[in-house]
Amino acid sequence: MLDVMRLTVPFRYAAALLMLCAALPVSADTRFQVRRMTRDDVPLGKGQCDIVLQVDNEVEVSVRGDMVTIRTFSGRDARDDGSECNAPLPDRDIEGFNFQSVESRNEMRLLGEPSRRNGFAAIVRIRDSSGGEGRYHFRLSWAMTGSDYGRPGGNDRQPSRRDDNFDRPPAASGFSWNNTVSFRGNGRGTATMNDSGGMRLGEVTIEIDRGGKLVAWFRSDGRGRPLSFTGQVLASEGSRWKADVMSEDRRLRGPMWISVDERRQVNSITLEATDGRDRMRLSWDRR
Repeated sequence: MLDVMRLTVPFRYAAALLMLCAALPVSADTRFQVRRMTRDDVPLGKGQCDIVLQVDNEVEVSVRGDMVTIRTFSGRDARDDGSECNAPLPDRDIEGFNFQSVESRNEMRLLGEPSRRNGFAAIVRIRDSSGGEGRYHFRLSWAMTGSDYGRPGGNDRQPSRRDDNFDRPPAASGFSWNNTVSFRGNGRGTATMNDSGGMRLGEVTIEIDRGGKLVAWFRSDGRGRPLSFTGQVLASEGSRWKADVMSEDRRLRGPMWISVDERRQVNSITLEATDGRDRMRLSWDRR
């Protein structure tokens, strides 16, 4: 009888412990990768993630890069309802970060901005007390730099040959014509070498690949080859971009400043490039 009691008592404690655990709220994690944004209404130079969820009761949402982790504190597991990003949230100090509540029926608030302390994650708490699932949509936005174009968000296409023979020039090593962002402009400009006779410039086309590499080429008056440059986007200041570029023969190099609008139309371009002896000055404006 004593041996039976020795076995029974621990099992009674174990049963009580199991019942206690069953009474505690269960915390579960859901993870998914945000799909790439297909619409093109986000202004140039702006990173944006629209996180859209169906939430039942209380969750905590963490957005890191293009991954979303949802911890469900109560209710059914939350689920994705069409989230999309034009680029992953950067894993660095972020300029111009903003949180916006777009749609909610109860409480939704930002608990933490991306920082080194939290692994550059945006953390949002949602409490839905209306019963059943509710739709919650919040938007994260930030200022993009050239390096951010190494992330998803381009136009998955292979540029085709144009009927007017204004073909793309050879690109720099490592440039990918897949998944590029395109800018075009109709205008007039000149490129002068050592302040002597200038070359007249017309239409311009700029392509930027996922790594931030750039190809820019101008139609020149006459039937000669387009004037072209290759380089790397370095930074953006609103609608103005700075790139480090070199001429097609890789002899001249310098900073190119590019101004664009929200429709990806080029407004103006300036360039000063040199090899230490010769100097090219380029100025172009949309007409």
